[in-house]
Amino acid sequence: MTFQRHRAVLKNGLRLVTIETPHLHSALVAVHVRVGSRHETAATNGVSHFLEHVIFRGSERFADSLEVNGLIEDAGGSLNGMTQRDQSHYDTPIHPRHLGLGLDVLGDLVSRPRFLGVELEREIILEEMMDELDMSGRDIDVGNLAMRLMFGGHPLGLKVAGTPESVRALTEADLRAHHARFYGAANMVVSVAGPVRHEEVLPMVESAFAALGRGEAAVEMAPVLLPNGPHIELVDLDESQIDLCLSFFGPPETHPDHLPLMLVRALLDDNITSWLQRDIVETRALAYSVRAGMELFSDAGTFDIEASCSPAKAMGVIEAVLSLLDRLREKPVPREELDRVLMRRRVSLDFHSDDLATLVNCFGAPELFRAPESFEETLAAMARVSPQQIQEVARRTFSADKLHLCAVGPRVKRLKKSILADIARALPRAR
Repeated sequence: MTFQRHRAVLKNGLRLVTIETPHLHSALVAVHVRVGSRHETAATNGVSHFLEHVIFRGSERFADSLEVNGLIEDAGGSLNGMTQRDQSHYDTPIHPRHLGLGLDVLGDLVSRPRFLGVELEREIILEEMMDELDMSGRDIDVGNLAMRLMFGGHPLGLKVAGTPESVRALTEADLRAHHARFYGAANMVVSVAGPVRHEEVLPMVESAFAALGRGEAAVEMAPVLLPNGPHIELVDLDESQIDLCLSFFGPPETHPDHLPLMLVRALLDDNITSWLQRDIVETRALAYSVRAGMELFSDAGTFDIEASCSPAKAMGVIEAVLSLLDRLREKPVPREELDRVLMRRRVSLDFHSDDLATLVNCFGAPELFRAPESFEETLAAMARVSPQQIQEVARRTFSADKLHLCAVGPRVKRLKKSILADIARALPRAR
């Protein structure tokens, strides 16, 4: 690999990951915080995302968002933020000559926000969430519905952005309390990638984050996963297409089943020659959009297959997906197909060496929860996975007990009996 990783822990508990990429000509600074919607309640739902918005409005050192963005943009950067269920993320690409500026700006924003523009950001967020709602205010986002169906009243079932009701009720005091609880050095990681040297980055980070108190690491409540499915949620909506999501409980990254399941995801959806694209799109034209994905947390995971199709083809898509999953359960994957997946994975990891955002997400963000593996270690572990292991993991994962199916579109409720019959025919219950 053409990069070197270094790790340090500052006196206040802040972790620093430096990824030296001397072959590149740009740098990236990122701040990862272990806070998201799973650290909220129904009453405070959306406060992590709201706080992310407000943080960019200005800090004690930088007066407002205009000054902040102007400084960063003049140095070749652009400020970005993202809130997820278990973490929040702030970053900017930056010219390597201006690395200190990028660290100073992000350091002061997350350490000493002024909580400006709260009402403006509230309105922006309310507008932002409109594409997840219908005219009556119902949630019609199939991904949100799937998480709620899987995790119920657990915080992992909450929406990242919150609901219109919860966002309208949040106050500046709520934002300040959330910041005080979660934005401490012990709950954060800074990662820097680019043509930089770790020994030069370290004092810059110490200076930029000097105002950050130690705080405490976040603690999550473990979800209770009961394999008592299948569970189905169908939402009738007057649209031209049906959105489908078939979800299964999966393991966290530290579980032995994780790597076999990652290879299953790649078999199903890695490119046009992968199973989902080849069978559902290229061969049968059942849908234009179909994808497989995994959402991973420190103590749980999900395996999801999503598709959008015309109403007349919805049952065909469901039948095709269930058939492919049953195929994984019933016989080992041909060795040559698994070898192709591994070959493509090796190539993609080489490409990652040139992608700073991917590098900080692979080696910076995981430090919030665990020590990440190197690319070489991951490849070696993948190469040890056998077709028989993949079959065994598929049998444990893809059972009717663990299936959660959501559909949003015209007259989907009338499909329930057919869907249940397909599930019973294609997927046995857990053995």
